[in-house]
Amino acid sequence: MDAAGFKLRLASIGDLTGEQRGHGFRALAMAEAGDDTDMMVTAPPGTLVSPLPAVLRPTDNGSADEVSATTDRTGNAAPAGSVSDLASLAVAGHNRVDRTGCPHCGSQKLQGWGRVSGLPRYRCVDCRRSFNALTGTPLARLRKKEQWAAQAQALITGESLVKVAKRCDVAVTTAFRWRHRFLSAPALDKPSQLTGIVEVDETYILESFKGKRASLPRPAHKRGGMAKTRGLSAEQIPVLVARDRLGQTTDAVLAKRDRASVTAALGGVVTPDNQLCCDGGKAIVSFARKAKIPCCILPKPGGPRPEAPNLHINNVNGYHGRLKEWLRPFHGVATKYLDHYLGWRRIVEALGDDPRRQDWLRAALGIRIYQ
Repeated sequence: MDAAGFKLRLASIGDLTGEQRGHGFRALAMAEAGDDTDMMVTAPPGTLVSPLPAVLRPTDNGSADEVSATTDRTGNAAPAGSVSDLASLAVAGHNRVDRTGCPHCGSQKLQGWGRVSGLPRYRCVDCRRSFNALTGTPLARLRKKEQWAAQAQALITGESLVKVAKRCDVAVTTAFRWRHRFLSAPALDKPSQLTGIVEVDETYILESFKGKRASLPRPAHKRGGMAKTRGLSAEQIPVLVARDRLGQTTDAVLAKRDRASVTAALGGVVTPDNQLCCDGGKAIVSFARKAKIPCCILPKPGGPRPEAPNLHINNVNGYHGRLKEWLRPFHGVATKYLDHYLGWRRIVEALGDDPRRQDWLRAALGIRIYQ
């Protein structure tokens, strides 16, 4: 917008009613928080939740409530840089409350119930219990909310814990705890069903006891280490990846390389309506035959045959390569937390080349990207 157009818009503000100015303020607050129109969820009929969190709510005359946006409950001024970050969190949290309702009973009949620590609280009309947007999420009871946007940015860039601690101005142990709290919900965010042609293949990641200081079953490795034997062995952890042509991806750390483990990972996600492509792994083929799923077995490394050029596993093999290259800077990932890192990479791919901190805050709160 040019300067003349902006002045014209400002001049027309005086003609707006109080309600219209309130709606305008809400739109500005959403834009400042990095939000867009598809996130402005309307409350269901009968819901009593105010459409805007208290930290962003205008006063009765339509002007901004500057005190509530820049001070905490004791009246102390909040850091200038943290206001927009808290606003982003408040918007993401409000969006989650609109979707899920009361975390205690699931009711959608809610009402505003004040504000604590920069976030609005709500009260359920049915069970009469109060809560905030973090109740029942992995982020509940974590401190320093004004730094969470920086943590979300660290997840976008894939920084080491030392760099994350410096970015967020917290201890390395806190950065570690935050990382896995933020990844708890994305680790469970998988598509409920894949569509069309589905490529399935396993990859293997070296078993790691990183962080474990006692009772190791073998001598400790340094910075990842190497397997004692070449090829497949008990030291290699199988990771199953299934990916359709739309880019939807599901994965799982397999307990064993057998049909039962593959069924637990893909049952209901890959159905007889799909065309499954694989390179002939016995467990995958056995799963497909048992579930009566059409299965095309390709010669390794999984390239297409001349008579069926669209049937291949190049996409899933490419995903394996990107996953392992992305894991390389971590110098080994603890097997205990491997599912968190798989979820991290899965959400990175789902958000594309231009992710926003707001998207990661929503994912950490349990608002599913794939659903």
